[in-house]
Amino acid sequence: MVVCGDDGLAHRLAAELRGVYEEQVTLVVPPAERMVRPPVVGRARAVSAALLDRVVSAAVNRAAGNGTPSPAPGEPAGRQRVLEAVEATEAVLAEAGVERAAALALVYDDDETNIRAALTARRLNPRLRLVLRLYNRRLGQHIEELLDQAAALATGDDPDVSRTSGDASTTVLSDADTAAPALAATAVVGTSKVVQTDGLLLRAVERPPSGTGEPGAPGRPTLALLSANGGDPAFADGSETSGEHGPLLLPDAETVREAAASGRRGSVVLEQVAYSAGPALPAGRGVGVMAPFASLFSRRLRWSLAGLVGCVFALAVALWVVTGVHPLGALYLTLLDLFAINDPAVGANTGRQVLQLLSGLIGLLLLPVLLAAVLEALGTFRGAGTLRRPPRGLGGHVVLLGLGKIGTRVLIRLRELDIPVVCVEAGPEARGLAVARRLRAPVVLGDVTQEGVLEAAKIHRAHALLAVTSSDTTNLEAALYARSLRPDLRVVLRLYDDDFATAVYRTLRAAHPQALTRSRSVSHLSAPSFAGAMMGRQILGAIPVERRVLLFAALEVAGYAQLEGRTVGEAFRAGYWRVLALDTGRERQGGPGLVWDLPDEYVLRGSDRVVLAATRRGLAELLRRRR
Repeated sequence: MVVCGDDGLAHRLAAELRGVYEEQVTLVVPPAERMVRPPVVGRARAVSAALLDRVVSAAVNRAAGNGTPSPAPGEPAGRQRVLEAVEATEAVLAEAGVERAAALALVYDDDETNIRAALTARRLNPRLRLVLRLYNRRLGQHIEELLDQAAALATGDDPDVSRTSGDASTTVLSDADTAAPALAATAVVGTSKVVQTDGLLLRAVERPPSGTGEPGAPGRPTLALLSANGGDPAFADGSETSGEHGPLLLPDAETVREAAASGRRGSVVLEQVAYSAGPALPAGRGVGVMAPFASLFSRRLRWSLAGLVGCVFALAVALWVVTGVHPLGALYLTLLDLFAINDPAVGANTGRQVLQLLSGLIGLLLLPVLLAAVLEALGTFRGAGTLRRPPRGLGGHVVLLGLGKIGTRVLIRLRELDIPVVCVEAGPEARGLAVARRLRAPVVLGDVTQEGVLEAAKIHRAHALLAVTSSDTTNLEAALYARSLRPDLRVVLRLYDDDFATAVYRTLRAAHPQALTRSRSVSHLSAPSFAGAMMGRQILGAIPVERRVLLFAALEVAGYAQLEGRTVGEAFRAGYWRVLALDTGRERQGGPGLVWDLPDEYVLRGSDRVVLAATRRGLAELLRRRR
């Protein structure tokens, strides 16, 4: 396996392939002086000294003109060698061994760099399995089709057949799309964990501890049991092994019953597996010719108009009582008096004269209110293409720090859930500002570390703070300052280093035991999907369970001894994998696309295509056994 990248995702992906799948990995990274500090990855700690020795020896060999040594024949799996190169050029890819590699992952932060390297690699090895990291989803679809067609022409294979079987020659993924649903769900209490790709929808919900005997409803499999201690990172280190207090992934029925009886563990229960076109944006969110009525006028102006209308109806009722005319006639006379086009009530009774004077006074008050309404409406239409400010009285919203790649995807996800968001961005050139303008999301421009910026985002009335900037210190400083303003605020941090994230998590949890704090790493959430795609399986998505990850994949049963010829109940292996649904492939003919409430007695055949949930180590074991 060859991994090329310039940030933490490359290092995590290499560690995933080496530690979980036991593959030989060649890692191509920029030189040390230009490289982002690599994260401390769980399994890499045990072999860091050995890797350091290999990096040093490789550097010495290059300095001596010997090049970087290739793995010797018979070298044990799980080894890694490192090449230093600014960019994945043809010479670098050839030195990395792309001609004889099984798969290549291009995870540079720049889309153009990945596309250029992918075209070169496809020419060097038409049968190479490519995994690209692209932020532009529409461009990614075209590039995926182009590279598959190029591979088919060079090898004579049918790209449709290979993609149907799951062994796609090219897979385009986005770390932002993979991590955004998990980050959005973490920031909002009660939000379902959703995995959605290629029209396939999987929804799971986190349920609190219950002593009623069964955490999940009948026919709703339990995907995980949460920690008995609320997710203390002392017991949730991100490893696949489950301790007594840590989260349990894919537990068996007996463990689920015991946990339900104790009432100490929450659960993650699967609610739906189906084909869906995907959630649409709520009505009125786009910017068109007509803006929503509520956005035309401020709340104070709307209350003023409502008060004046109420006064007019009150005067009409009073005129009806005093004069005895028909109610519609009384309203008509009141409007004439209001606009000063009625004759003076000379000779009428005193009550009629008093009401006419009051109507004239209300008419005088109406003129400035109407003028203000016209000016506000004009200002709203004029500023429809500009950034909105947080409205007065806003509350219960999510404060989103950072509108980069991740922040933009999280903003879209939150607005799809119709959750109010206030964005905070330091620079006016951020890529997510155009999306915020299109979704009419309020934005505060300013450095979040400066006093008054979070206050402008109405942090004192917010429901949650989601800090996803690219700087750990900025995220931490914003979280600590928000905690000083609101000790009970729900906080979600995007932190780069796992050890640092765990230390921050423990400290904030100890200092504010009543508040909810979560730390998430985008590369930690994304690396399993990239690794599964490199192994030839299209990973549908991943959901975080505290500091662990549960994967969803679709594959053909043929060739898997653990699945083929076994019943659904027999194929289930606690802590490793579980069959969730049977893909009939008839969703386009009007039939049921997925049968997701399979009975345990159903026998899996080789021609069946199933959707399953698996841990990282479980999926790795399935793929290794088949290989």
